[in-house]
Amino acid sequence: MNLVIVEDDINMRKSLEIALAEYKEFTIKSYKSATEALKKLDDNVDLIITDINMPGMDGLEFIKACQNKYDFIIMTGNATLNRAIESVRLGVKDFLTKPFDVETLIQAIKRAKVIQEKTKKNPRKKENLNNDTKDFFATSKNLEKVLDLSLKAAKTDASVMLFGESGVGKEVFSRYIHKNSKRANMPFVAINMAAIPSNLIESELFGFEKGAFTDANASKIGLFESANGGTLFLDEIGEMPYEIQAKLLRALQEKEITRLGSTKSIKIDIRIICATNANLEEKIQKEEFRSDLYYRLNTIPINIPPLRERKEEILDIANKILENTCKEYDFKNKKFCKEAKEALLNYDYPGNIRELISIVQRACILSEGDEIIAQDLFLEARKVKKEIKNLEKDLISEVLQSVDFNAQEAADILGMKICILEEKIQKYNIKKG
Repeated sequence: MNLVIVEDDINMRKSLEIALAEYKEFTIKSYKSATEALKKLDDNVDLIITDINMPGMDGLEFIKACQNKYDFIIMTGNATLNRAIESVRLGVKDFLTKPFDVETLIQAIKRAKVIQEKTKKNPRKKENLNNDTKDFFATSKNLEKVLDLSLKAAKTDASVMLFGESGVGKEVFSRYIHKNSKRANMPFVAINMAAIPSNLIESELFGFEKGAFTDANASKIGLFESANGGTLFLDEIGEMPYEIQAKLLRALQEKEITRLGSTKSIKIDIRIICATNANLEEKIQKEEFRSDLYYRLNTIPINIPPLRERKEEILDIANKILENTCKEYDFKNKKFCKEAKEALLNYDYPGNIRELISIVQRACILSEGDEIIAQDLFLEARKVKKEIKNLEKDLISEVLQSVDFNAQEAADILGMKICILEEKIQKYNIKKG
């Protein structure tokens, strides 16, 4: 199996090289940056193991640049867990939270290999069976509240801004609003700002005329024109370049756009729905997002709760995804055992529904037999590890409680000078009781 390691930290990179070199079935190449790797990757690569935080081109940009040519395993620290979760949207099936042991990585590599072999043997059917005609596979009290507000918003033409963590299904909600609006029979067009290079966003939104720039060999209509009469969904609006925001605001105010390279205005009639998981008010303070555009787009704000606050939905969604995945790959019908169901219910899902889908699809492919067991879900490697300082705090607190807060006795057990222990007690605000 041909593996590529992309890691800027030389100690981590060399450690991985040495550890993986012990396995004869692995051929290893390593690079200190994503930029270097991109220049040297070829069709023989089976799997790329990459860090998220790297100078220059980071892990997410690297994955996008590879354009779905390779399979990835992401390595991430707690601070970059949210960005690792975002990688799930880009098709990454596995991520490991640091610190992890080598065996955990080996198991992840072996899982990737099995998935590659099984999916090659059982190619997906052409139709995407996850695009069910039903909008939501499950319900909960929190979901019903959001759906009720969404229906009220759908009856108007007001701009809607969807807030929520990555993976909660903001595009699903935007389609639900469109489907229940008076524009339901007109186009629904979606664009993800984070997935398009900033220098291309303007031409994607507004279109261009032939000769407007180098390589503009023919005219092209933009997404505003494509969505005319219907709904335009602007996902990850917080990633829109600042200089484009003024043009978007003008288009919304004047209800007209101008293609690049043209002087002719084109009237447009669209409903805008946008979504973000960013703190736009913070971006406004940093002058990264226009306040006038924010208030224009945020007529009806809708907050979508994370999956961990909608626990009642987890098993119904998981069962539906499992059923659909079995159909996609022509597998025999499978089900979750009791322990697997408990594991699904006890996991926090930092990547929300998108992560749940990824977990279930992977378990379905990897599992042997008709029943999926807890081990098939491989959730332990994804769980967020406590920071060292929290581990230290917990240890000191536990020892102090065991000796009824006798500081000298606790210091002796911990092998720590009492003056240092007292400093840490104060630092961590550890109190008796």
